[in-house]
Amino acid sequence: MDELIVKLKKEIIEQLNFEDLSIDDIETEGPLFGPEGLGLDSIDALELILILEKKYGIKMTDADDGKAILQSVKSMADFIMLKRK
Repeated sequence: MDELIVKLKKEIIEQLNFEDLSIDDIETEGPLFGPEGLGLDSIDALELILILEKKYGIKMTDADDGKAILQSVKSMADFIMLKRK
């Protein structure tokens, strides 16, 4: 799981062009959205969904689930692991 979390952090940095961030700057269980987190917005959410679809072949079908899945890097990793089973 640790490898997946590192990989997700790298993909987030790359996909969202956060060139000034390192993987250590992103808290695994910290919020991705809002001022207390990375400050991502709805456009960024679409980019995260693209990561799940393109890199992991996972489609999110329920928008309500999206909030929980995209809450943190850990929640994204948990979702990927669940879908891989």
